Amino acid sequence: MIGIINCGSQKVPYIEQAVDAVCDYETFGMFDLLKRDLNHYDGIIISGAPILLTEVDLQPYVDNFAWIKSYKKPLLGICFGHQILGLVHGAFVARQKDDRDWQTIESYNDSPLFDKLPHEFQMTEDHCECVSVPKDFQLIAGSDACVNEAMQHDSKPFYGVQFHPETSGTQGFLLIENFVNICLKEKAGTQN
Repeated sequence: MIGIINCGSQKVPYIEQAVDAVCDYETFGMFDLLKRDLNHYDGIIISGAPILLTEVDLQPYVDNFAWIKSYKKPLLGICFGHQILGLVHGAFVARQKDDRDWQTIESYNDSPLFDKLPHEFQMTEDHCECVSVPKDFQLIAGSDACVNEAMQHDSKPFYGVQFHPETSGTQGFLLIENFVNICLKEKAGTQN
């Protein structure tokens, strides 16, 4: 089962639809985390949010997601979730030009997140901020509009994407399915 953290994005039903095509899920709010045993889930997806991190006090968000540092199971951050993943690991967020359209994403490295996707693929964007690549992460994809379109942790199954796979049609759903497969493989590996 996948846990989906709803950070207030209207796109959460699309994440649920993509996950539901391959496995069960539960959705809960970002301020309900302390009431949950996140280890109950095979992996976690953190959604986007209608929050500009460059215009708020970051500390309450960093504190709320501090559990990420000790989390051992797969995690996928989408847009706001991608930025939170970076912030918790010491990255910084900066404003950039609004991007509310399709972008061509170029993958730089092999990653299980991009399994069966071409070297370049189209995804929808909905953001005006970007996050730097923190220590212990590698940049795995970029675009002409945003340097850090996707990153992954060097040793943990943590992934972040600035774009929105949940609203990007077949290829976006494939990326989410790839994440679910990462979760299922990790689960199978821990049970052996």
